[in-house]
Amino acid sequence: MKKNIFIVITFFCISSARSQVLISLIFGDKLNSEFLEFGLEGGVNFSTISNMESSATNPGFNLGFYFDLRSKKNPAWMINTGVIVKSPMGAQSIPVYSLNDENLDNTFANGTVNREIRYFNVPILIKYQFKNNIYVKAGPQFGLLAKAFDEFKNEIDKDDIVYKKNIRDQIHVIDAGLAAGLGYHLNVGNGLNFTVQYYYGLVTVMKGDGPNNQFNRSWYITAGIPIGKGKAAQRRAKEEADLNKIILPEDEKPKN
Repeated sequence: MKKNIFIVITFFCISSARSQVLISLIFGDKLNSEFLEFGLEGGVNFSTISNMESSATNPGFNLGFYFDLRSKKNPAWMINTGVIVKSPMGAQSIPVYSLNDENLDNTFANGTVNREIRYFNVPILIKYQFKNNIYVKAGPQFGLLAKAFDEFKNEIDKDDIVYKKNIRDQIHVIDAGLAAGLGYHLNVGNGLNFTVQYYYGLVTVMKGDGPNNQFNRSWYITAGIPIGKGKAAQRRAKEEADLNKIILPEDEKPKN
């Protein structure tokens, strides 16, 4: 039953991920307010899996959207959250292992294996914005597994041979850990923001009889931009101006 629920949630996330960017562009101004900033962010990340023999960094691209919920008492403090809808993790150059097929094992005996694990990640971070536009943030991050595979590669007679093995059933469906970042906002409220962030996984990657000391690690370098922030500010200004156009009662009008 639990497995079916996770399958339904994953299918929903995958089917909606492609439309989220378009929806963001159309309705971005509706999601922004004086104390809420909404935007898109994306960049590169460099991932590894700890305690994996001979593993190398796995580079990838990430894409998602974010929300900054500012405190009304002190706007310098906020909650930074959102969804990283595309966020590959994993490692490269891991040792070749048997595929339980003699032909495949012979084909990739001298090759390499790259492991890629894709999640939908949700950070829930406390963020503090300094007066010089530098900000820091930290907190938990949760991931929902989308897909996972090992890519076997080898070159035979100058031809690249590739074989992908689905390993989703060997990976924990839920990932969780801690994230911390440092960034700079070019123009608070409307301009680009740039962030360097590190993720330290606390849930073992493999389940069952797999290694119990391997965890996701990843560096993120991202750029974010508010969507519809300026338009939302103009709308609020117009609404305030309309409220100020109150007709005074006749006895309160100034007399010539």
